[in-house]
Formats: sequence, structure tokens, C-alpha cells
Amino acid sequence: MKIAVGADHRGKALKEKVAAMLASQGHEVIDMGTNSSRSCDYPDVGFSAAKAVADGKVDRGILVCGTGIGMSIVANKVIGVRAALCTDELTAQVSRRYNNANVLCLAADVLREESMRRIVESWLETQFESGGRHLRRIRKIELIESGGDPRDLDNGEEKAKPQ
Repeated sequence: MKIAVGADHRGKALKEKVAAMLASQGHEVIDMGTNSSRSCDYPDVGFSAAKAVADGKVDRGILVCGTGIGMSIVANKVIGVRAALCTDELTAQVSRRYNNANVLCLAADVLREESMRRIVESWLETQFESGGRHLRRIRKIELIESGGDPRDLDNGEEKAKPQ
């Protein structure tokens, strides 16, 4: 799998551990920065990685900042990205299984290396349960991204159902 990784200065050390782990598992890692401990703006790095995911240049992305919140907000502004801030294996699994998250956000100030490993592995191994309510909900998110009302999907489905 081709995976973009990115971090701000507070997430740099954890990002490097994530990248090394991914590479050791045979994934192709695209490092979007930062590669310095000097203060930088997380929106710059977060946008670059999220855009690579949205454009199909990479399969998924993993972003790290101090709390993971800033990266999550930035990534979710990019159309086609479903970023999830995950704090444990369960949230990582659910973000993939039900939400088809394509960007994982991590909190460098909170996670220890072993927790990060379990979260990333769970996130990478869990498949999306396509179809049914989960796919419908993803389509509603896409409607919102295009300026639509997610309730329109229900209205359209209601009209299409035989009486």
C-alpha cells in the first residue's frame, strides 16, 4: 500500500516511527514532512498529505500533530478525505469499518509507541463494510461535500422504492 505520512514539529518524532514501521511492513511511504523540529504550520503539511489521498496519488494517509485535532480538521476540509482522529484500536477499526476513513490522525503528545503501533496496524488491517447503511452514509458525506443536503438521498431512495 502507498501511504503518505506527515506531521508538524510536535508530531515529527512519532511520524518517523510510523514511517519506519510502515516501511518495515513493506508499504511504500511518501513523507510529506516536516523533517525539522522547528515550529511549522500543521495546515501546510496536513493539506499536502490529504490532497495526495484525495487525488489518488496514495492509497491512504497518516497525519500526526500534538493532539491530532488540527490535522484532523485540516484533512477533513479536503473533498474526498474522511480523516479520523483515533486514540485506540477500537476507534481505528470503527473508522475503517463503518466510515471508510482514508486518513488516520494521531496525537503525538498522548500516544506511546506501542499504542501507535496497535492503532496503525488495526487501521490498516480493517476493511470497510461496503454496502447497506455504511455506504449510504458515505454517499451522504459526499453529497455534503458537493454542497448538497444529505437528506436528499433518502428522498430519492424513497421515491425509487416500489410501493
